[in-house]
Amino acid sequence: MSSEKSKAMARALLLYLSFVSSAAHRRTCMSAQFKKPGDYILGGLFPFGMNTMNLSERLEPSVVVCDRLYASGLIWALGMKFAIDKINNSTSLLPGIKLGYEIYDTCLEPVVVIQPSLLFLTREGSTGIGVLCSYTDYQTRVTAVIGPYVSDLALITAKLFGFFLIPQVSYGASSEKLSQEEYYPSFFRTVPSDKSQSKALVQLINKFEWNWIVAIGSENEYGREGLGTFSNLATAQGICIAYEALIPADPSAPQNHQKLEKIIKYINETQVNVIVLFSVDKPVQALLELWISHGFSQKVWIATEAWVMSDIVTSIPNIQTIGTVIGFTIKGGIVPGFQDYVTDLFASVQQESFCRASWEYSRDADSTVLGPQCRQCDNVSLPDISHLLENQQTYAVYVAVYSVAHALHQALGCTAEGCPKATVKSWQLLDIMKTLRFTLDNQSFQMNQFHSTNQGYDVMFWSWQKNSLQYISVGDYRGSLSIDTSQIRFHTLDNTKPVSTCFQRCEPGQIKRVKGFHLCCYDCIDCEENTYQGTREDLFCTECPEHQWSPIRSTKCYDRSERYLFWDEPLVIGLLVLMLFAMVLTCLSAVLFLKNLNTPLVQASGGTRSIFALLCLLLTCLSFCLHIGKPSVVSCMVQQPFYALGLSACFSTFLVKSLEIILLTEFTSCPKSSLLWVTQKRAWLVVAIACLVESMLCFWYIYSVPAIPASNYKLLHSQVLIGCRVQSWFAFIMIHGYTGSLAFICFLCTFMVQTPAKRYNMARGITFSMLSYFVTWIAFVATYSTVQPTQQPAAQICSGLLCALGLLASYYLPKCYILLFKPEWNTVAYFQLHQGGAS
Repeated sequence: MSSEKSKAMARALLLYLSFVSSAAHRRTCMSAQFKKPGDYILGGLFPFGMNTMNLSERLEPSVVVCDRLYASGLIWALGMKFAIDKINNSTSLLPGIKLGYEIYDTCLEPVVVIQPSLLFLTREGSTGIGVLCSYTDYQTRVTAVIGPYVSDLALITAKLFGFFLIPQVSYGASSEKLSQEEYYPSFFRTVPSDKSQSKALVQLINKFEWNWIVAIGSENEYGREGLGTFSNLATAQGICIAYEALIPADPSAPQNHQKLEKIIKYINETQVNVIVLFSVDKPVQALLELWISHGFSQKVWIATEAWVMSDIVTSIPNIQTIGTVIGFTIKGGIVPGFQDYVTDLFASVQQESFCRASWEYSRDADSTVLGPQCRQCDNVSLPDISHLLENQQTYAVYVAVYSVAHALHQALGCTAEGCPKATVKSWQLLDIMKTLRFTLDNQSFQMNQFHSTNQGYDVMFWSWQKNSLQYISVGDYRGSLSIDTSQIRFHTLDNTKPVSTCFQRCEPGQIKRVKGFHLCCYDCIDCEENTYQGTREDLFCTECPEHQWSPIRSTKCYDRSERYLFWDEPLVIGLLVLMLFAMVLTCLSAVLFLKNLNTPLVQASGGTRSIFALLCLLLTCLSFCLHIGKPSVVSCMVQQPFYALGLSACFSTFLVKSLEIILLTEFTSCPKSSLLWVTQKRAWLVVAIACLVESMLCFWYIYSVPAIPASNYKLLHSQVLIGCRVQSWFAFIMIHGYTGSLAFICFLCTFMVQTPAKRYNMARGITFSMLSYFVTWIAFVATYSTVQPTQQPAAQICSGLLCALGLLASYYLPKCYILLFKPEWNTVAYFQLHQGGAS
């Protein structure tokens, strides 16, 4: 007990002397303490400084100088130096073997870490890398490498060292990618992987029953991969992440500052009380400084090992105002004897004789290759870094050095008496490292299948006592979390844990839509059209029956209204007026023809057959009424046959006249008996036969494949469209195709007939009548396929009426004009004088 007190007093005395000395002598020779010769050299990659220049402006491959000191990196480097000095003084580990070291600055930048890494690969005793077919006998400058600290750099260097199979043991790189042995065969680490830390974070959040959080990562390998792993694990455990983002790696850039402003704005707007920061310390510093400057409310901050004990973060002004900080540190504890070692070293580097010897060695040890390893270290005094001497990350460095030493001890076959003077290549250590087990300070360590010594984490709580920060260990994690929550005093008024859950009260007609694959957080989603929410407890919207509908966000369904052509619709009224007009013209024409039945013009036009044609045309117009009103079985059945039969009967009279014209004009040599079949009473037989064929087709259509009423529930969201559905388009084409074939025959028989000037041409009227029929049908087909299904019956009525009006205007109305206004032309003498061959 008295010896411990005396040691403490001595340490305090040395610390005091260092304070006094540092006031008098600011500059030391600390930068010359990072090279030492030995039988086997270990390379060290540590972040002594931080980059302050914009690397995008670098125009030539010059040395990147990092003027800003990263004090934690200096402490870790001294931890490596201490471990090697301790091993060299040991009689049980590597007896008789001296380990040397060369430690260089990584500046936390990939462009900087490449240079010392390449130096480590040079042939022993030179500064050149040999290009060989086989590197089995190639002896590199270093036997193993300790570092680097961050995953971004380790992913680069592990590729280089992996080619030469040089063991590389990192004390901080935790990326899960580095566990892939096929890509990084010589990489090892003395810290757990990000996946282990992510599991610990999830268990901590579940412990406090928080399920509504924000997850933020740094925009580097550590943050991106760690955040992704944590998010997946958290989601699988039912933890809802309200907002997820990456903090820029260089927050000082103007565009990155705007991004950071946006991130903290979103965090504040989410009203989440728990924030997980999976980041390295510099981005965390920028985020928390901005958070404090905005005066946002206090939160619970869950920290990862990369920043929970970082002096960069804890030195932020007013950092105690951010709320409660709970985080993880790698389990390891304090390196025994390290504080005394550093205190002695700082006392030594201020002595002129010690520094002179150190500089002389540096000049003899290839110091011109990279220059001073830590230029800014010469201006550091013990008080500047004394608060970091208990940094637990140093223990990971300590274990990393000892793991290499134990592997080398086994490779050399050392015994208690000593080690043989043999040469061991770097690659010969790999198999030993993969299964390495060793004991250090009464604690056992073993490399697992992922090349890690997963010793677990301690749970740390930031405790502020009169603006003084103390780190209190409140639990640990070794596969499962153990925590004493009574030691944690939260920032709330009663020091109880804040609530951080998510919910929203849904309105009637809304259901809970889970976000992702967990039930704790949900959005209120409106039930879509034609679905409804039966009860408030329903988790799904129920579809309405086919005959019903519902609007958005509905709690019940409503009966659909029926949609068809109503008699009182403006469009239908317009069509009825047009139909009435066509029927009036047809009736007037029939009456006029009947009154002048025995006149030459009427007889030449067909006589009673013309009146029959007009009556059929009248029935055709009346058939369009079957398209109006609610479709029924009967109306659907007879719609098309009535129209086709009436038009075919009308065209059969034109057929007789067309055959008469063609026989008189083109086949003058035919016997007169042929004309008897198209004139006088025999012509009615031709009309009857033509009508009989159409009647048979219509009979087949009605009794075999009639159109039937059909309801379409999908076309209109609140109505059911009722219409006539054609069962057989073949039958439909047959009954209308026959009518078209009659029109085509009439057209062929009349369109080539020539008439001398000033002669009346009966054939031309038939030709234009048939042309009007074809034009209306072509227009109908084009229109029918483009109009809304609700308007298709109206399109059919309109095309039929236009066809009827075309027949009247082309054939009958010119004759009515003569009968009414040119009676002098309707005489036998005048008609025989002016009639052409087409009489």
